[in-house]
Amino acid sequence: MENGASSYRRFLSGEKEGLSEIIRAYNDGLILYINSLVHNLSAAEELTADVFAELIAKKPRYSGRSTFKTWLFAIARNIAVDYIKRISRLSDTPIDDMYGINDGSDLEKRYVAEEQKLTLRKAVSELNPDYSQVLYLVYFEDFSNPEAAEIMKKSKRQIEKLLYNAKQALKKKLEKEGFVYEDL
Repeated sequence: MENGASSYRRFLSGEKEGLSEIIRAYNDGLILYINSLVHNLSAAEELTADVFAELIAKKPRYSGRSTFKTWLFAIARNIAVDYIKRISRLSDTPIDDMYGINDGSDLEKRYVAEEQKLTLRKAVSELNPDYSQVLYLVYFEDFSNPEAAEIMKKSKRQIEKLLYNAKQALKKKLEKEGFVYEDL
């Protein structure tokens, strides 16, 4: 979605609607991505607001070397990493996981599908943080391997290896719990 870059250029030139378009387009994805890093939904929402606040206050330069979405998610990752460092210094207690259950369905198939998604997300969140992050970026946010590499500050080869190992670890974890996910 390269119109994010044009929206950002319009925002930088003084058109406030450009920022509104960016927020509408990327807010939910950023919350979910940041939540995959910090494992706290309300913190993820606040950190997402911090990402947009950084765009407003600092107006960082978008060079166009990557997609706008990749650039924005890299900013989000940096903000989340700073938050995790701050929290780990303040407390020895782990951050509580918060899982929102969207349970408005009365059909059994939708219920089972939702349970499978929750099982999958829980399993992903229990993996090594790099594994969890690369799976989220590639499969939930549809980033390419090179884009994920840029966000995670790794080489393309490291991402390929991480992705392979992450899928193997996830498959093993799910099979141990009696759940077989055919796409792995």
